[in-house]
This record gives sequence, structure tokens and C-alpha cells, in this order.
Amino acid sequence: MLTFDRYIIRKYLSTFFFTALLFSIIAITINFSEHIEKFVDKPVTKKEIIFDYYLNFIPYINGLLWPIFSLIAVIFFTSRLARNTEIVAFLNAGMSYGRFLRPYLFTSFLLAGLYLLGNHIFFPKGNKTMMTFENKYVFPGNFRVKSTNIHLFIGPESKVYISNYLTNDSSGTGFRLEQYDDLKLTFLLEARNFEYLRAEKKWRLRDYETRHWVDGKEIYFSGKGMSLDTAIALYPSDFVYYTNDKEMMTSAELLRFIQYEQERGIGFSRIMKSEYHRRWAEPFTIVILTIIGASISSRKLRGGMGLNLALGVWIGAMFVFLSKFALTFSTNLHMNPMLAMWLPNLVFGSLAFYLTRKAQK
Repeated sequence: MLTFDRYIIRKYLSTFFFTALLFSIIAITINFSEHIEKFVDKPVTKKEIIFDYYLNFIPYINGLLWPIFSLIAVIFFTSRLARNTEIVAFLNAGMSYGRFLRPYLFTSFLLAGLYLLGNHIFFPKGNKTMMTFENKYVFPGNFRVKSTNIHLFIGPESKVYISNYLTNDSSGTGFRLEQYDDLKLTFLLEARNFEYLRAEKKWRLRDYETRHWVDGKEIYFSGKGMSLDTAIALYPSDFVYYTNDKEMMTSAELLRFIQYEQERGIGFSRIMKSEYHRRWAEPFTIVILTIIGASISSRKLRGGMGLNLALGVWIGAMFVFLSKFALTFSTNLHMNPMLAMWLPNLVFGSLAFYLTRKAQK
């Protein structure tokens, strides 16, 4: 590794982490000012606020913006190099533009690797502690209950429908269990009321009736005024969730949850799949935005660093804008989640290729 490489890598990393530190201080200040009343009103200790919330809030907020930080950092220090005509000196000495980009790419892949580990393992673990605190004291409205018209698969050929469910006592009305064989209904169990027996881990059905179909003949039984205790693969936890559940799961947990949802026929698997593919796609965004930042700031311009930074902020805003659109396409317009999450990289990767071709040689 040449002195030039070490120089660029040192500049990149120092500027990147300084940008992250500066933004973290600003984000914590704004967040604390917004939530201070809730901290005062709720029975929460200073230790919980500092260690459970803000210690994990820092990697969370940084994890959202590492690609943008890389773009800003590259534009900032590369513009200074261009202003001091250092880049011109490198290129006049016979260095190719590809060789000039090598330390940029090395550093961006290093950051992308760290970001990849963070996205799949470390960020979700920190988020679990932070968001558990947040859901309890800051945003209790994140708690959701599936309470009406619930359809769940409890087996490959077994389906449950529930008309109304109450989470406070795990009871409800309008229970229906259907079992199929080769797409033909073979068993039907209906109950007017039901409740979950936590000690026995069973469901108690009241005012029930059953229907069997054997060789085309129906066998009917009425349990009106009676109760039936049954154990099925259905639990109170299947009816409740937090809106930020996906951010609290490591990727391994996310994959298991996606499989569980698909087996149950729950309608959140597209959201979870999008989150999984986002964790793979965003680290590579660091590499793409690094190339873009180096390409637009390596040329000495009349507007100098200010113009380059303004252009970088605009590109970063467009990236965030397109990422949000991609998420909407994935969850609401039935676009393939993998394609949707990689769409911003495909668009900005094309831009990076074009800018590299047009960059100062």
C-alpha cells in the first residue's frame, strides 16, 4: 500500500466518522428535546434512558444514514484535494483514474462490510433493547392487535377464522376451524365463544358444533351449551405485534419469522422480505455513493466545496426518496421485494458508471 493510499484512506475514515459523530450529537439533542416530557412523566430511571435507550439510539440512527455519510465525507475531503490541485498533481504524475479510485473503493468496501455485519446482527440486537424501551415509554401506540376478521393457517391443510378477538383476556367470538384434504373440506368446527387457558395451553370453545364429511356423508354434532378444550397451533402471541418488530430481529430471526408467517398465511411477509433484502442492498450503496462522490468532486470548480456539497446533499436526498418509493412498490404494488430493494442501487450504479466515464482523467 502506497503513501497515497494510506493518505486517502485516513482522510476518508476520519471525515466519515467525524460526520457520524457530529450528526449523532445533533440527533441526540433533537430527540431528547422531543421526548423529555415523556421521560419526566413516566417511571423511567436515568440509567434506562442512557444505557437502554441512547446508547443503542446512536448505532440505530447512524445505521440509517451510513451511505449518506460516506457520500458527504468523500465530497468534503476530495473537494479540498481538488481545490489544492493535489488531484491534478496525482494525475499528471501518470496515475490513472482507476488507480486514483482504488483507496476510495478499498475504504468503501471496508465500511460496507462493517455495515453489512451491523445490518444483519448488531443493529437489530441494539434495536431490540432501544425499541423495547421506546414501545413502553415513548411510543406505546406501536403496539397493534389483530382483533377482527382474522384468517390464519395452523397447518398445511388447516385454517382458522376468528370474527372478534380481545387481547386483554385472550377471548373472542366467532371461532371457525376448517380442515381440508386435496382442497376438499372434510372437517368443520364452529364455536360462538372461545378463550385461551394459559395454564393448560389450550383453547376452550363454548356453544360449538362440528361437521365431518366421510365418503360424501355428513356427520353433525351439536355442542350447544357445552364446552370443548382443544390444543391447536394457535397462541395469543399470534394476534399481537409491534409496528417495529422487523427492526428488532436479526436476519436469521427474520428469515424464521418470514417462514412462520408464510405457513400461517399472515399478510406481513412482504414487509419482512423487503426488510431482509434492504439489509443486503444498503451496504453496497456505500460503494456506489463513494464512486459518485469522488467523480463529482475530483474536478476543481468555480463554486468549490459548497457547490459539490450541495450536489451531494441533493443526490443523497434523491437516494432516500427513491428508497422510500422502492419500499412502497415492494409492499403495496406487489413488486418483487428483492428487485425493489436493489432498484436504488441499479439506478445510482448507472449514474456512478456515467460519472466515472465523464470524470477528470
